[in-house]
Amino acid sequence: MDENRTQVVKEFVLAGFSHTASIEAGLFVVFLFCYVSTWVGNVLIMGTVASDRNLNSSPMYFLLGNLSFLDLCYSTITTPKLLIDFLHNEKLIPYNQCIVQLFFLHFVAAAEMFLLSVMAYDRYVAICRPLYYTTIMSGGLCSVLVAASWMGGFVHSVIQTILTVSLPFCGPNQVDNFFCDVPPVIKLACADTFVIELLMVSNSGLISTSCFVVLISSYTAILVKIRSKEGRRKALSTCASHLIVVTLFFGPCIFIYARPFCTFSVDKFVSILYNIITPMLNPLIYTLRNKEVKSAMRKLWDRSSLGTKAGVNSHGSF
Repeated sequence: MDENRTQVVKEFVLAGFSHTASIEAGLFVVFLFCYVSTWVGNVLIMGTVASDRNLNSSPMYFLLGNLSFLDLCYSTITTPKLLIDFLHNEKLIPYNQCIVQLFFLHFVAAAEMFLLSVMAYDRYVAICRPLYYTTIMSGGLCSVLVAASWMGGFVHSVIQTILTVSLPFCGPNQVDNFFCDVPPVIKLACADTFVIELLMVSNSGLISTSCFVVLISSYTAILVKIRSKEGRRKALSTCASHLIVVTLFFGPCIFIYARPFCTFSVDKFVSILYNIITPMLNPLIYTLRNKEVKSAMRKLWDRSSLGTKAGVNSHGSF
């Protein structure tokens, strides 16, 4: 047996974006800003929904709170490691950590795809069948749909991970990306991966494409259902902003996962859109433009300010 074939890869080298210190310093600042903004925006949404009785009893905001939690998890899977790597010349990740990152990346990403489809259905029912909205989108059904989204993401990720770890890695170990993902990792396997690639594409590609079609269909049905010009204008304004973010998330996913696993140099830059940019934009698009959320945020701020003043006054009275 060839000696090289007996070697086992114990760690991978992440290619990253650049090896120039000045460029990496600039990218560090940009991505740190994106990560902090993601945390601030999504934590603010979760806190607002949880603290407001009217919001946390609404199916739409219950789903939005879950989306914010998924966005936090999603960005945290890859961005902290990316920021740390900007500070080091060698961007190494142990094999086990690479597989763990890959597992949670696909777990949360697929769960978010399913949840976005549920949210599109929720908006369709709210606009096209308003009289039956509270009956159809009951609290029990919302909980079941959210649980199903998580379970679907888990099953998808288990399949992807099992197919990946079944491959032998005994040669090249440079992953042409800034995180561990299925396409660039399995290209390093020292075995024929055609069948496994086909299974993975039919899995990831089918989920990405089908969820995107569901979203487009639901928004199209909403626009067709609305007859008045004013109602259609408002719906078009809302749907357009949603579709921009949805396209930024699903477009790159379809581009990367719904094709045979031939990697392009542009893949790592496309990955930024759904790994870093979309989790940061979701709070802005889905909730911060919403009057009810803005009102609830002001109430939360007022309560926090009053509590702080009361604490200061109480402390000063001693």
